[in-house]
Amino acid sequence: MLEGWLDFHRATLRVKCAGLTDEQLRLRSVEPSTLSLLGLIRHMTEVELGWFVRGVGGEEVTPMYYSDDNLDGDFDDVDDADAAADLAAYEAAVERARGAAAGASLDEVFERTRSTGVVRYQVRWVYLHMIEEYARHNGHADLLRQRIDGATGD
Repeated sequence: MLEGWLDFHRATLRVKCAGLTDEQLRLRSVEPSTLSLLGLIRHMTEVELGWFVRGVGGEEVTPMYYSDDNLDGDFDDVDDADAAADLAAYEAAVERARGAAAGASLDEVFERTRSTGVVRYQVRWVYLHMIEEYARHNGHADLLRQRIDGATGD
């Protein structure tokens, strides 16, 4: 059920981006926000890699779009981004995430170091967090898409 809901939200984000030009995917919401559909794709690429590949899978993953000096690069740096490459990177990240989660028990625990110390997470928590993360950002995507061409829906 968790995998199903997560896949539903992944598909919803894809639908919100489908059929748009690079310029439309880069279109910002409203100043001072830097939110765009392409920024959401780039952000969710990082989130998929961070929680599933790095967290659940235990792999070292270098951020693709942000750095310690540019924490919001996934959202901010889309003006010259290659939308097709970013969409392909998103699809690849989802596949890597699926691979990292395959066979993992929902009760499995891993640790991440945070500014507050070491935090333990269950794989079940990651699925619930990812569903919440997508649901929130798909709401943003719905508003962005409606602004672009009036399209609404799931």
